[in-house]
Amino acid sequence: MTGRIVVGVDGSAPATAAVEWAAADARRRGLDLRLVHVCEQWPHGVGELSTKYCAGALEVAADRARELARGVQVTTELRAGNVIDDLIDESASADSVVLGSRGLGGFGGMVLGSVSMAVAGHARGPVVIVRGPGQEEHGRIVVGYDGSEHSEAAMQYAVEQARARQARLHVLYAWQQPIFSPYAAAYNSLLEKAFQHEVRIAGERVVPWREKNPDVEITDAQLWEHPAGALINAATTADLVVVGSRGLGGFASAVLGSVGHAVLHHATCPVAIVRPREERP
Repeated sequence: MTGRIVVGVDGSAPATAAVEWAAADARRRGLDLRLVHVCEQWPHGVGELSTKYCAGALEVAADRARELARGVQVTTELRAGNVIDDLIDESASADSVVLGSRGLGGFGGMVLGSVSMAVAGHARGPVVIVRGPGQEEHGRIVVGYDGSEHSEAAMQYAVEQARARQARLHVLYAWQQPIFSPYAAAYNSLLEKAFQHEVRIAGERVVPWREKNPDVEITDAQLWEHPAGALINAATTADLVVVGSRGLGGFASAVLGSVGHAVLHHATCPVAIVRPREERP
């Protein structure tokens, strides 16, 4: 891993928002910024126009990044190839990869494009998906934390983000009620005891993070609801939501768990999907 953030650029409005988010992040965390435009190969005869457009979009993005992050080293690369494969390759050596929610090729009604979804599901490190221009700052980072290996990686990234922003870190654990028979009312007391047990364990998991990071204000909450819904609700007052690419309940073969998938589609703030570095997708 190197000390640089990689941004996928294509001239779209969401990509511009990603450049702006990444420039601010690079400035706060003292990292370099690398802008990559994988130029789509158009039919024969218009290739020169395609290259000129891509080069122009990359130059505009670089100018914007340098304007927002003075003192940050900004480099660019224009290449031809497969945008998904190239960005996944970039993730292996990057601190993080930042993308807009949709590119120029997406359908207008989609909240998340195929490129951002594929990279978020297969990248070898953190991927941040940015939907639109910067909004009101809340001074709060939210992280989903269930004790799994993926959530441990998410927690570490969230701590770094909170420290750099001097923001509060809110650790969220949501417990989904098990599915019982239609006569589940008889199990209410057992469910309540199970939930209280989960609350205690989840709270204890946060304690070492507070002890290791006394400079970061860390709060935590345990909720009795679906994890995706809890994180999406928390996103309305967060500057960033961080989740692991899979949690304890995920299928081992899934590259992106249902919670991460739902949060990416519905959260209104930027979302970071984090996979442990040593794991291959």
